[in-house]
Amino acid sequence: MKQKAYFAGGCFWGVEHLMQQQKGVISVVSGYMGGHMDNPTYEQVKSHATGHAETVEVLYDSSLVSYGTLLRLFMEIHDPTQLNRQGVDVGSQYRSEIFYQTEQERCEALDVIGILRKKGYDVVTRVTPASKFWVAEEYHQDYCMAHNIEPECHVRVRRF
Repeated sequence: MKQKAYFAGGCFWGVEHLMQQQKGVISVVSGYMGGHMDNPTYEQVKSHATGHAETVEVLYDSSLVSYGTLLRLFMEIHDPTQLNRQGVDVGSQYRSEIFYQTEQERCEALDVIGILRKKGYDVVTRVTPASKFWVAEEYHQDYCMAHNIEPECHVRVRRF
């Protein structure tokens, strides 16, 4: 069954690139969520005028990969202990946030955060109801693949 999940973990290029490598993930789209302006542009988001986070929309086959697996992967491909930043990328648009669509997703997200906190991680990831997802400009889509680069701010760190 096809389902969608939404994650914000710094620059969307790296999150998109690493999520696409997970078996069961059909596609990943870069965009914006969590703000107060309709149809924001990259320039508006990076100016902090909209309140949006750089977010990815993950379309996945739940018969091949679970939401819980995607949550754990998300927590390993970005640093959930950095507040409003990932590496050199600084600003609220780079915040760590899980946008849930159901109560089950909310509970699973909180459980994964709880596991990391028990392991000693000072997790700052927000768990927020999903709102409208705005697709980013075309030049942001598949950026790492199009430019044949590996993400600079995202490296998988095993935490589970």
